[in-house]
Amino acid sequence: MNRGLPSPVAPQRASRESAEDAPVARVPDDLVVTPAEAASLGGRLLAEGHPFHAHEVFEAAWKSIPGPERELWRGLAQIAVGLTHARRGNARGAVALLRRGADRVRDPAGFRDDVEVDPQYVAGKADDIAARIEQGGLTTVTEAELRLTLQP
Repeated sequence: MNRGLPSPVAPQRASRESAEDAPVARVPDDLVVTPAEAASLGGRLLAEGHPFHAHEVFEAAWKSIPGPERELWRGLAQIAVGLTHARRGNARGAVALLRRGADRVRDPAGFRDDVEVDPQYVAGKADDIAARIEQGGLTTVTEAELRLTLQP
């Protein structure tokens, strides 16, 4: 099982956002991460404007962590996909996944305090972005707001 990332490669897919166009290391399909590693790497990717890649890290955690804590990582993966949809112009997909992810993250079972994620903060941010997109469209959300952090 792979615990590291390869060196940077060309982007997997071009998008309208400059942050998504920048070269980012591909996340291996067999990545296994601890919760702390997932929070660190996935959180950094989100903050840098790479939600698709962050989703892959959170998905790896979701699939490799046993027990109820998995739902936190599943929710974070869904929020990251929602942000990806927003960046790519899919308002309906963004709203649906941001809300679904926020519901899972808001009150996660088995949450460990030693992981640098503030579930209520992340859920609140995702809910806010979803509500603004739903009410006024994608133009109501700035690029900076799509660079979500895992804690204030």
